[in-house]
Amino acid sequence: MLPIERQHKIKELLNDSHNMKISELSKELGVSEMTIHRDLKPLIEEGLAIKTFGGVTLASADTRDSSPLEGCVICSRSINERLAYRLILTNNRIEMTCCAHCGLLRHHQLGDKVIQAICPDFLRQTTISTPLAWYVMDTSIDMGCCQPQILPFEWKKHANQFVKGFGGNVYRFSEAQEVILQKMNGSDQCSHHQE
Repeated sequence: MLPIERQHKIKELLNDSHNMKISELSKELGVSEMTIHRDLKPLIEEGLAIKTFGGVTLASADTRDSSPLEGCVICSRSINERLAYRLILTNNRIEMTCCAHCGLLRHHQLGDKVIQAICPDFLRQTTISTPLAWYVMDTSIDMGCCQPQILPFEWKKHANQFVKGFGGNVYRFSEAQEVILQKMNGSDQCSHHQE
């Protein structure tokens, strides 16, 4: 089956069930999970599907109209998939921020309206659930995004090893939100890296 045929089949499956795990799609189509991720990429970029933790969901008309790839909802920077933070809201809308800095600020602003939030692990680029992640701040690595910079990691061990090499501090989700709010002095405006 060609990639375009698999994408059509994925659309059909999502139209029927609305949500599917990557492993389910892999089994259903008889291809690897990596192949499914590649097949999903154009569907996600078109706004037809939404990446969730471990799976994918059908985008509603409301979600598609919101054009999540336009820019960060906090600072309007363009979205870099390597750093993007996605907030899935109770009304099935998705908001995206350019990085964990803006993501944690927006997550705090929205509170209970967020039903799921995901971002890529800084080292492995796998999708992780943001409330379960570990966050590194004050590191010597500069990714050229909002400051103070925050890098998310799925495993505490990886965050600690990163800090050993590049400095910084490791925080849990709620601690990272508190620290970023304190560092921003109660303001939700970003301080951008000057190039």
